[in-house]
Amino acid sequence: HVQLVESGGGSVQPGGSLRLSCVASGYSYGKYCLGWFRQTPGNEREGVAAIDSHGNPTYADFVKGRFTVSQDNAKNTVYLQMNSLKPEDTAMYYCAADSRGSCESFGYWGQGTQVTVS
Repeated sequence: HVQLVESGGGSVQPGGSLRLSCVASGYSYGKYCLGWFRQTPGNEREGVAAIDSHGNPTYADFVKGRFTVSQDNAKNTVYLQMNSLKPEDTAMYYCAADSRGSCESFGYWGQGTQVTVS
């Protein structure tokens, strides 16, 4: 049973930084793609960043140069370092896992952690 638990959200002023963490369990870490998504009330969930089993990251255009996704296989943890935060980055952030490793079909989700920039 795959479980994803996010942490690290909070409130920060514009221009500030936060680091989100997601501890994953219940699967073979090396075969998964792990991603970060975000959602605001009334809007669809959107992809933010992802990292595959080879450590290759991908980013949405709106976070390139500001956010960095990384993983620590020894700790089964994926991180999202968010710098130069903007008010429009305010959202609930979710960690997700793609069991096929393609970074295209995320079937497992965490409960989310709130990020507020104001």
